[in-house]
Amino acid sequence: MSTTTSSRPVAGATAKRRLPRWWWLGAVLGVLFVVSVLEVVTGADDLASSGTVRATLIALVPIMLAGLGGLWSERAGIVNIGLEGMMILGTYGAGFFGYHYGAWAGVAGALLMGALGGLVHAIATVVFGVDHIISGVAINIIALGAVQYLASLTFAGLPGGGSTQSPKLDNVPSVTIGPLSDALGDLEGQDIFFVSQLAAVLRAMVTNLSLFVLLAFVLLLLTYVVLWRTTFGLRLRSVGESPSAAESLGVAVLRYKFSAVLVSGALAGLAGGFLAMVASSNYRDGQTGGRGYIGLAAMIFGNWRPTGLLAGSGLFGYTESVGLRQGGTSVHALLLGVAVLAMGLAAYQFYRRNITQGSVILGLGAVVMLVWVAIDTVPGDFTSITPYVITLLVLAFASQRLRMPAADGQIYRKGSAG
Repeated sequence: MSTTTSSRPVAGATAKRRLPRWWWLGAVLGVLFVVSVLEVVTGADDLASSGTVRATLIALVPIMLAGLGGLWSERAGIVNIGLEGMMILGTYGAGFFGYHYGAWAGVAGALLMGALGGLVHAIATVVFGVDHIISGVAINIIALGAVQYLASLTFAGLPGGGSTQSPKLDNVPSVTIGPLSDALGDLEGQDIFFVSQLAAVLRAMVTNLSLFVLLAFVLLLLTYVVLWRTTFGLRLRSVGESPSAAESLGVAVLRYKFSAVLVSGALAGLAGGFLAMVASSNYRDGQTGGRGYIGLAAMIFGNWRPTGLLAGSGLFGYTESVGLRQGGTSVHALLLGVAVLAMGLAAYQFYRRNITQGSVILGLGAVVMLVWVAIDTVPGDFTSITPYVITLLVLAFASQRLRMPAADGQIYRKGSAG
């Protein structure tokens, strides 16, 4: 008697649908199309200019690098609240080494100082089993005080320096493809619907593009390849999911955790170095501005994956840049986009019979639409907090699909596998 195996899925099993490779390109073009429509409808002509895109890249990169640091650490099961402190260490490293030894030495100094913070966090959490949150908060406090003290010792008395800032730093080299930049600039100036906006985005990519920006995107790609396409990455992620099971299979759990936190600190240090050397031209006290925490939020928004992290960083960077460039006019135009998007999401939730969530989103969308109709421009005080408000709203709406590594934040002792 022969037996046949049913082709139907096992009860309770879920099939994970993979997005096609071109999905992200389509999503970017779709967002650009929506922004182009907003420019036509509202008259806000700076929503997709090459200047806005360039400013978005500068605002995006430090958040993305800090988020990458959090990604490495948390994929190995170590929560890294200390990203802000490691960024602060990176700003000082870039300022000190960049002033004395040149631009690329500043980049290396930022990496090393951030890795130093990662080393402290790794020793505390991996070796001594200190609570991850307590260790991270302590690093933030210690880094702030230590850097302020070191800056007062090393920068005070130097030409252009002081106790709260370094002298001017050498610029990291940038690249421009002249003929292509000029051609795209002409096309941007013709104000052709969608075509000019696309030309503006491409122009920003080939005009005065800092090599530090290129380095950041290489590190994003490298993170994806290492963590999702190599044996090392598979073992590191297994440590964050089930360290006991990983150890039972011969994985050196503590070694992988230690390495991941070191890389995490180095990436956060680079984020601080970018602020000092590209976003600004010197180290300044307080220039991180909480971006370490925003990077952590972007990582969570991205569901602990590099592509989602990039989207979260871009969202914050874009809203911050738009608010700074054209202020209330551009943010007012974005309110219309947010209202329409909320109504679309509400319709989707109603279609899926999520009546409560759909009603909440629809209500928020209606409120935003009423605000857009009632005012002509957004007050300056609100434009400065727009990125933080949007980040919180997106995290709230995205919370249902998020899944952190199963062992994230757990204290692990060698031999726990039994």
